[in-house]
Amino acid sequence: MDPTAPILFFDSGVGGLSVLAPTRELLPNAPLVYVADNAGFPYGKRSEAEIASRVPALLGRLVERFHPRLAVIACNTASTIALDHVRSALDLPVVGTVPAIKPAGETSKTRVIGVLGTQATVRQPYVDDLAAKFASDCALIRHGSPELVELAEAKLAGGEIALDAVREAAAPMFGAEGGEEIDVVVLACTHFPLLRDELAAAFPGRQWIDGGPGIARRIAWLTREQPWPASPSPGLMVFTGEPRAPLMSQLAKYGLAELRTL
Repeated sequence: MDPTAPILFFDSGVGGLSVLAPTRELLPNAPLVYVADNAGFPYGKRSEAEIASRVPALLGRLVERFHPRLAVIACNTASTIALDHVRSALDLPVVGTVPAIKPAGETSKTRVIGVLGTQATVRQPYVDDLAAKFASDCALIRHGSPELVELAEAKLAGGEIALDAVREAAAPMFGAEGGEEIDVVVLACTHFPLLRDELAAAFPGRQWIDGGPGIARRIAWLTREQPWPASPSPGLMVFTGEPRAPLMSQLAKYGLAELRTL
């Protein structure tokens, strides 16, 4: 293994930074390439067929270009729809991102769990399978919110986020039948941990769970015997379309110092 071979993170936008950040904490010297398919953003509004064809093709190009040791689909929507297709197409380990229903089922006292994701993610049979396996005695109340995805992107680009806008975007989940009993919410979109503070302020008294730390531990385990550079190196941020101008100052906080457009 070449010590300079990077870990490749892939998402439709900047949400996957909620997976990159805990990975960087565990593996501080790991070379990182983060790819935002902003030309295809948002995935949550696209059809399953579009995502199932677009994601494997794009990741195939990215693997040829950057020669990563491991690829991370840091997107719940892409993972629940295209993960098997990507693994079949690529000859390297691929880590997906799926809703953290297992820890939610272990944590909930009321046995009513909220699943807050994109419209595409919350309707996937994959979510049904996770619920049956890890939270069979729980009621799941799902809500797909494209508005929260846009708010997370705007926040990272330096925009002011109104608490009322966050509250309005997630309110239908708590307003559904039984929604007042929700004590644990699964953030089933990697964008949503970027709004954790706003969500907690808008809906106090709930626990908010995402898969980022668990995915980071999985990446560390899969690469546990591999060599790394002796010191950290600047990470690379790649966009498939034109990025928002104010974004680079925010990306530097995640160790992403170089910008390219695919």
